[in-house]
Amino acid sequence: MAAPNKSRGRSSSQSKPGRALALILVALVALTGGMFLSGHTTPRLGIDLAGGTSITLKAQNEPGQKNAVNKTNMDTAVDIINRRVNGLGVSEAEVQTQGNDHIVVNIPRGTNEKQAREQVGTTAQLYFRPVLQVAAGTPAADPSASASPSASSSPSGKTSPSPKSSAGAGADGSTASPGAGSSASAGSGDASPQGRAVPQALKADSTPSASAKSDTKDDAKASPSPSASAAPDDKTTALFGSLDCSNKAQRVKATTGVKPTASMVACGNEGGQWAKYLLGPAEVEGKNVSKADAVLDTQRNQWIVQMKFNGEGKKKFSSITGKLAQQQSPMNQFAIVLDGDVVSAPSVSERLGGSAEISGSFSQESAKDLANVLSYGALPLTFHEETVTTVTAALGGEQLDAGLIAGAVGLALVIIYLVVYYRGLALIAVASLVVSGILAYTIMTLLGPGIGFALNLPAVCGAIVAIGITADSFIVFFERVRDEVREGRSLRPAVERGWPRARRTILVSDFVSFLASAVLFVVTVGKVQGFAFTLGLTTVLDVVVVFLFTKPLLTLLARRKFFSQGHPWSGFDPKRLGAKPPLRRTRTPRVHADHPKEA
Repeated sequence: MAAPNKSRGRSSSQSKPGRALALILVALVALTGGMFLSGHTTPRLGIDLAGGTSITLKAQNEPGQKNAVNKTNMDTAVDIINRRVNGLGVSEAEVQTQGNDHIVVNIPRGTNEKQAREQVGTTAQLYFRPVLQVAAGTPAADPSASASPSASSSPSGKTSPSPKSSAGAGADGSTASPGAGSSASAGSGDASPQGRAVPQALKADSTPSASAKSDTKDDAKASPSPSASAAPDDKTTALFGSLDCSNKAQRVKATTGVKPTASMVACGNEGGQWAKYLLGPAEVEGKNVSKADAVLDTQRNQWIVQMKFNGEGKKKFSSITGKLAQQQSPMNQFAIVLDGDVVSAPSVSERLGGSAEISGSFSQESAKDLANVLSYGALPLTFHEETVTTVTAALGGEQLDAGLIAGAVGLALVIIYLVVYYRGLALIAVASLVVSGILAYTIMTLLGPGIGFALNLPAVCGAIVAIGITADSFIVFFERVRDEVREGRSLRPAVERGWPRARRTILVSDFVSFLASAVLFVVTVGKVQGFAFTLGLTTVLDVVVVFLFTKPLLTLLARRKFFSQGHPWSGFDPKRLGAKPPLRRTRTPRVHADHPKEA
């Protein structure tokens, strides 16, 4: 009884190949529909095909640090750089580690490519430091700077008191009071390094809380000067007098290796004019900023940067601004120091809370750049650009055309071989290749916006190699079926008997290919991973297409007269295959012992 049941079950499965074909048809429709609904109808191209810039950054330990270049810090740096670049709208950028101490950033060609390049190399060590003195950044503009470092001079010729003489002094006529609302802006006596009123201002709620007011009094009594606890040493003071900000080597040397808890000398540039600042220890770090946005102030018709601090940052910022509000210019200024450069030095005239704004002569681009850096914070390591490679769109287009031509030639050769050797079976193979190609195309298109997959030149090579792998699976199946026909079986049972043997071979072969691509993807970095990923994807699709399309389609066609009767162009011509006569059951005559055969 077991045999008939088994036969019935097998017959049932043979009679319904349409289910598998319907399933893969549904998958094709769903993927194609999802592709059009997503608004992405072409795969995302890498920079070697679309054009763009590839930047290789090398991580370095800060002076005095050991073993800072580790996997945790590298992964954190990749995340920050990725969010920083994407914050500019360059969503196609690719950021990944390479080896133990390198990060590769691929920025495709686009409108924000230049901004992204500038921010990729910016380490973004961000600190908020109180200003002690301000002077012109070049000796020619301020000949007295090196001779008298204890006094700071603005380019306009006005001199500010030294930190010692102004410590604890209240605001006088030279310090501006807040204007309408609570915007603390600089008055005529609050000279900026550029020889004009400080353009940036910090803004907060106009009515400080009662606790804030009482804290202000306590802060003023306890520490009238925000930097009194860590006054600059003689070396830092001498450096402030001799530094020439127009000399890049001097600027870098002055800020290299300075700890956040120490005073420092830094330079700032606005409108092409250099200024140098003597700064106290960092009071607030960039990591204390929880969010920053570039906003257009419609009332003043200018771009501003609005900041919000986290819990720790609110306390620190409130404390330091309360102290700065008690000082005279320029000691009521607050320098925002990014990677050793002063990007803004607003003045403060009242205690500020957990939010603030930086206003001034910002363009939309510069406001967004500053907000982007403030939002995503500092990298845990220092990086320097090791290589920068630019690929033009024309070169990328030529490489893409060459890859497509190579793929077309390879596909044409495979089809010619199939037609010559397998005749009518070539139709099944070509249809299977078309289905596999559609699946691969739609999936790679959807993976672009989904996981950031970019089709680069090695990935195209992987797709070309996959043509041979997929065709090999068809050949294995066809040859198994033809072997059964050679044994004298008709086509329909030959297909069902040949399939289990072909299936095992196909699965083993594809498993080896997939394992090789998986290992290659794990142990390599950069563009080679594109080759491994594409090869692995197409290998999986090969299994899907053979099981759900090729085999069911051949099962259906085996019922057609053209194939079942072995037409010369069907690929199953018994004469051409050298088939044996049809297998027939014959009875073997029984020979009894008492009736031997006569001689």
